[in-house]
Amino acid sequence: MAVSINGKKLLIVGGGSGIAARLAVDAATAGAEVIVAARRHHEPTSSGTGAVIKTARVDLGDEDSVRELATHVGGLDYLVTMAADHANGPVTELDRAAVARAFDAKVLGPILLAKHLSPQIRPDGAILLFAGVAGWRPAPGLTVMATTNGAVAFLAKALAVELAPIRVNALSPGIVDSGAWDHMAEGRDRFFADVAARNPARRIGQPADIASAALLALTNPFLTGTTLHVDGGGHLS
Repeated sequence: MAVSINGKKLLIVGGGSGIAARLAVDAATAGAEVIVAARRHHEPTSSGTGAVIKTARVDLGDEDSVRELATHVGGLDYLVTMAADHANGPVTELDRAAVARAFDAKVLGPILLAKHLSPQIRPDGAILLFAGVAGWRPAPGLTVMATTNGAVAFLAKALAVELAPIRVNALSPGIVDSGAWDHMAEGRDRFFADVAARNPARRIGQPADIASAALLALTNPFLTGTTLHVDGGGHLS
Protein backbone atom coordinates (compact mmCIF):
# COMPACT_ATOMS: atom_id res chain seq x y z
CA MET A 1 0.00 0.00 0.00
CA ALA A 2 1.35 3.42 -0.97
CA VAL A 3 2.25 5.80 1.83
CA SER A 4 0.33 9.09 2.02
CA ILE A 5 2.31 12.12 0.89
CA ASN A 6 0.34 14.28 3.33
CA GLY A 7 2.75 15.97 5.72
CA LYS A 8 5.83 14.91 3.74
CA LYS A 9 8.50 17.28 2.45
CA LEU A 10 9.21 17.12 -1.30
CA LEU A 11 12.00 18.85 -3.22
CA ILE A 12 11.60 19.07 -7.00
CA VAL A 13 14.71 20.11 -8.91
CA GLY A 14 14.40 21.37 -12.47
CA GLY A 15 11.93 23.90 -13.79
CA GLY A 16 8.73 25.41 -12.56
CA SER A 17 6.48 24.71 -15.53
CA GLY A 18 4.98 21.77 -17.40
CA ILE A 19 5.38 18.42 -15.66
CA ALA A 20 7.27 19.89 -12.70
CA ALA A 21 4.52 22.43 -12.08
CA ARG A 22 1.79 19.78 -12.23
CA LEU A 23 3.68 17.50 -9.84
CA ALA A 24 4.23 20.40 -7.43
CA VAL A 25 0.55 21.35 -7.45
CA ASP A 26 -0.67 17.75 -7.09
CA ALA A 27 1.71 17.05 -4.20
CA ALA A 28 0.88 20.30 -2.41
CA THR A 29 -2.83 19.70 -2.89
CA ALA A 30 -2.36 16.28 -1.27
CA GLY A 31 -0.80 17.94 1.77
CA ALA A 32 2.94 17.84 1.05
CA GLU A 33 5.36 20.66 1.76
CA VAL A 34 6.80 21.37 -1.69
CA ILE A 35 9.95 23.22 -2.73
CA VAL A 36 10.78 23.73 -6.41
CA ALA A 37 14.44 24.49 -7.14
CA ALA A 38 15.62 25.71 -10.54
CA ARG A 39 18.49 27.55 -12.15
CA ARG A 40 16.29 30.61 -12.72
CA HIS A 41 14.51 32.31 -9.84
CA HIS A 42 10.76 31.70 -9.50
CA GLU A 43 8.44 33.43 -7.07
CA PRO A 44 6.52 31.18 -4.64
CA THR A 45 3.17 30.09 -6.07
CA SER A 46 -0.07 28.65 -4.76
CA SER A 47 -1.36 25.14 -5.40
CA GLY A 48 -4.85 26.51 -5.92
CA THR A 49 -5.92 25.08 -2.58
CA GLY A 50 -4.10 27.65 -0.48
CA ALA A 51 -0.86 25.67 -0.04
CA VAL A 52 2.21 27.70 -0.94
CA ILE A 53 4.81 26.07 -3.19
CA LYS A 54 8.19 27.39 -2.06
CA THR A 55 11.07 28.05 -4.44
CA ALA A 56 14.84 27.88 -4.32
CA ARG A 57 17.71 28.30 -6.73
CA VAL A 58 20.26 25.66 -7.79
CA ASP A 59 22.73 25.20 -10.64
CA LEU A 60 23.47 21.50 -11.13
CA GLY A 61 26.71 22.37 -12.89
CA ASP A 62 28.02 24.02 -9.71
CA GLU A 63 28.64 21.80 -6.68
CA ASP A 64 28.72 24.77 -4.31
CA SER A 65 25.21 25.63 -5.48
CA VAL A 66 24.04 22.08 -4.75
CA ARG A 67 25.68 22.20 -1.33
CA GLU A 68 23.94 25.49 -0.55
CA LEU A 69 20.60 24.01 -1.62
CA ALA A 70 21.07 21.11 0.78
CA THR A 71 21.76 23.52 3.63
CA HIS A 72 18.73 25.62 2.73
CA VAL A 73 16.31 22.68 2.43
CA GLY A 74 17.32 20.69 5.50
CA GLY A 75 15.63 17.37 6.20
CA LEU A 76 13.20 15.99 3.64
CA ASP A 77 11.30 12.89 2.58
CA TYR A 78 11.36 12.95 -1.21
CA LEU A 79 13.65 14.30 -3.91
CA VAL A 80 12.70 14.50 -7.59
CA THR A 81 15.21 15.68 -10.17
CA MET A 82 13.88 16.43 -13.65
CA ALA A 83 16.33 19.00 -14.98
CA ALA A 84 17.35 18.76 -18.64
CA ASP A 85 19.65 20.70 -20.94
CA HIS A 86 19.55 19.37 -24.49
CA ALA A 87 22.49 19.06 -26.87
CA ASN A 88 20.75 17.80 -29.99
CA GLY A 89 22.17 17.62 -33.48
CA PRO A 90 24.43 15.46 -35.67
CA VAL A 91 27.26 13.95 -33.64
CA THR A 92 29.80 15.47 -36.06
CA GLU A 93 28.56 18.95 -35.16
CA LEU A 94 28.15 18.64 -31.39
CA ASP A 95 29.58 21.36 -29.17
CA ARG A 96 31.51 19.93 -26.22
CA ALA A 97 30.26 22.57 -23.80
CA ALA A 98 26.65 21.81 -24.71
CA VAL A 99 27.27 18.08 -24.22
CA ALA A 100 28.80 18.78 -20.80
CA ARG A 101 25.76 20.84 -19.78
CA ALA A 102 23.46 18.00 -20.85
CA PHE A 103 25.37 15.54 -18.65
CA ASP A 104 25.43 18.06 -15.78
CA ALA A 105 21.64 18.27 -15.86
CA LYS A 106 20.80 14.59 -16.27
CA VAL A 107 23.68 12.61 -14.76
CA LEU A 108 26.37 14.55 -12.89
CA GLY A 109 23.86 16.89 -11.25
CA PRO A 110 21.73 14.06 -9.84
CA ILE A 111 24.89 12.41 -8.51
CA LEU A 112 25.76 15.64 -6.68
CA LEU A 113 22.20 15.90 -5.38
CA ALA A 114 22.51 12.37 -4.02
CA LYS A 115 25.88 13.24 -2.49
CA HIS A 116 24.67 16.29 -0.60
CA LEU A 117 20.97 15.58 0.00
CA SER A 118 20.75 11.84 0.64
CA PRO A 119 22.12 12.23 4.21
CA GLN A 120 19.12 14.50 4.85
CA ILE A 121 16.48 12.17 3.38
CA ARG A 122 14.60 10.19 6.00
CA PRO A 123 15.14 6.38 5.86
CA ASP A 124 11.65 5.73 4.49
CA GLY A 125 12.09 8.41 1.82
CA ALA A 126 12.77 8.19 -1.89
CA ILE A 127 14.59 9.76 -4.82
CA LEU A 128 13.09 9.89 -8.31
CA LEU A 129 15.24 10.60 -11.36
CA PHE A 130 13.83 11.53 -14.76
CA ALA A 131 14.96 9.76 -17.91
CA GLY A 132 13.13 9.86 -21.26
CA VAL A 133 11.96 7.68 -24.12
CA ALA A 134 14.93 8.64 -26.31
CA GLY A 135 17.08 6.39 -24.14
CA TRP A 136 15.19 3.38 -25.49
CA ARG A 137 14.41 4.73 -28.96
CA PRO A 138 17.55 6.55 -30.16
CA ALA A 139 17.33 8.55 -33.35
CA PRO A 140 19.76 10.50 -35.53
CA GLY A 141 20.56 13.81 -33.91
CA LEU A 142 19.58 12.60 -30.43
CA THR A 143 22.76 10.76 -29.45
CA VAL A 144 23.40 12.87 -26.33
CA MET A 145 19.77 12.74 -25.24
CA ALA A 146 19.67 8.96 -25.69
CA THR A 147 22.90 8.49 -23.77
CA THR A 148 22.03 10.71 -20.82
CA ASN A 149 18.55 9.21 -20.49
CA GLY A 150 19.94 5.68 -20.62
CA ALA A 151 22.52 6.59 -17.99
CA VAL A 152 19.74 7.75 -15.66
CA ALA A 153 18.23 4.25 -15.62
CA PHE A 154 21.54 2.71 -14.54
CA LEU A 155 22.17 5.49 -12.03
CA ALA A 156 18.82 4.72 -10.37
CA LYS A 157 19.83 1.06 -9.95
CA ALA A 158 23.24 1.95 -8.54
CA LEU A 159 21.89 4.52 -6.08
CA ALA A 160 19.09 2.17 -4.98
CA VAL A 161 21.76 -0.27 -3.82
CA GLU A 162 24.13 2.27 -2.30
CA LEU A 163 21.57 4.47 -0.54
CA ALA A 164 19.26 1.71 0.76
CA PRO A 165 16.89 1.84 2.57
CA ILE A 166 16.21 5.11 0.73
CA ARG A 167 14.42 4.03 -2.44
CA VAL A 168 15.63 5.27 -5.82
CA ASN A 169 13.73 4.93 -9.08
CA ALA A 170 13.67 6.52 -12.52
CA LEU A 171 10.70 7.63 -14.59
CA SER A 172 10.87 7.73 -18.37
CA PRO A 173 8.16 9.90 -19.94
CA GLY A 174 7.23 9.71 -23.59
CA ILE A 175 5.93 12.60 -25.68
CA VAL A 176 3.94 14.83 -23.33
CA ASP A 177 1.96 17.98 -24.08
CA SER A 178 3.86 19.90 -21.44
CA GLY A 179 4.57 23.07 -23.39
CA ALA A 180 7.99 21.82 -24.49
CA TRP A 181 6.75 21.36 -28.07
CA ASP A 182 4.97 24.69 -28.46
CA HIS A 183 7.90 26.08 -30.47
CA MET A 184 6.80 23.82 -33.34
CA ALA A 185 3.75 26.07 -33.89
CA GLU A 186 1.41 24.49 -36.46
CA GLY A 187 3.65 21.44 -36.81
CA ARG A 188 3.03 20.52 -33.18
CA ASP A 189 -0.45 19.11 -33.75
CA ARG A 190 0.74 17.02 -36.71
CA PHE A 191 3.62 15.71 -34.62
CA PHE A 192 1.29 14.82 -31.75
CA ALA A 193 -1.12 13.06 -34.12
CA ASP A 194 1.73 11.01 -35.62
CA VAL A 195 3.03 9.98 -32.19
CA ALA A 196 -0.47 9.06 -31.01
CA ALA A 197 -1.05 6.91 -34.08
CA ARG A 198 2.12 4.89 -33.35
CA ASN A 199 1.74 4.60 -29.57
CA PRO A 200 -0.05 1.46 -28.32
CA ALA A 201 -2.06 3.77 -26.02
CA ARG A 202 -3.10 5.76 -29.13
CA ARG A 203 -2.55 9.10 -27.40
CA ILE A 204 0.18 11.41 -26.24
CA GLY A 205 0.82 12.12 -22.60
CA GLN A 206 -0.41 14.90 -20.35
CA PRO A 207 1.46 16.36 -17.36
CA ALA A 208 -1.11 14.74 -15.05
CA ASP A 209 -0.14 11.28 -16.38
CA ILE A 210 3.48 11.81 -15.40
CA ALA A 211 2.73 13.51 -12.09
CA SER A 212 0.53 10.65 -10.91
CA ALA A 213 3.21 8.10 -11.83
CA ALA A 214 5.83 10.18 -10.01
CA LEU A 215 3.73 10.19 -6.85
CA LEU A 216 3.35 6.42 -7.13
CA ALA A 217 7.11 5.96 -7.42
CA LEU A 218 7.72 8.19 -4.41
CA THR A 219 5.13 6.65 -2.11
CA ASN A 220 5.19 2.92 -2.95
CA PRO A 221 7.41 1.43 -0.22
CA PHE A 222 8.26 -1.73 -2.22
CA LEU A 223 9.45 -0.03 -5.42
CA THR A 224 13.16 0.66 -5.91
CA GLY A 225 15.86 0.32 -8.54
CA THR A 226 13.25 0.43 -11.30
CA THR A 227 12.57 2.58 -14.36
CA LEU A 228 8.88 3.29 -14.94
CA HIS A 229 8.06 3.78 -18.63
CA VAL A 230 5.15 6.22 -18.69
CA ASP A 231 5.09 6.75 -22.42
CA GLY A 232 1.91 5.15 -23.75
CA GLY A 233 4.07 2.25 -24.93
CA GLY A 234 6.21 4.64 -26.99
CA HIS A 235 9.43 2.73 -26.25
CA LEU A 236 7.81 -0.34 -27.87
CA SER A 237 6.62 1.28 -31.09
